Amino acid sequence: MLGYVMVGSTNVKRSTKFYDAILAPLGLVQSGGGGNYIAYGPKSAPQKTEFYVTKPYNKKPATAGNGTMMALKARSRKAVDAFHAAALANGGTDEGKPGPRPADGTTYYAYIRDPDGNKICAYCDKA
Repeated sequence: MLGYVMVGSTNVKRSTKFYDAILAPLGLVQSGGGGNYIAYGPKSAPQKTEFYVTKPYNKKPATAGNGTMMALKARSRKAVDAFHAAALANGGTDEGKPGPRPADGTTYYAYIRDPDGNKICAYCDKA
């Protein structure tokens, strides 16, 4: 069972702006942090933190794992589209435009990389 997800950042201030924008369409809001980290939880229960962005504890540069990716479930295709658009507007890069995968499938995905190179997917199972 998944407890929470954490990604590293070399610039928490920059990451806060980025993640505020991309997580809002998925229903996640800031739930704590400051300085070395920022935490996000569901809008309906922010105290139930699910996602952290932090400077690495060992004080070495943050790096993205090769082959590492997290997938965040969205309530609608519109939320997936908003996630992708927010990422591109806030310093992220495209890793796969929103759309069904496979092309004739019903699950709708979008892939981005954050400014530190972490790969993140948002998806929706609803047609």
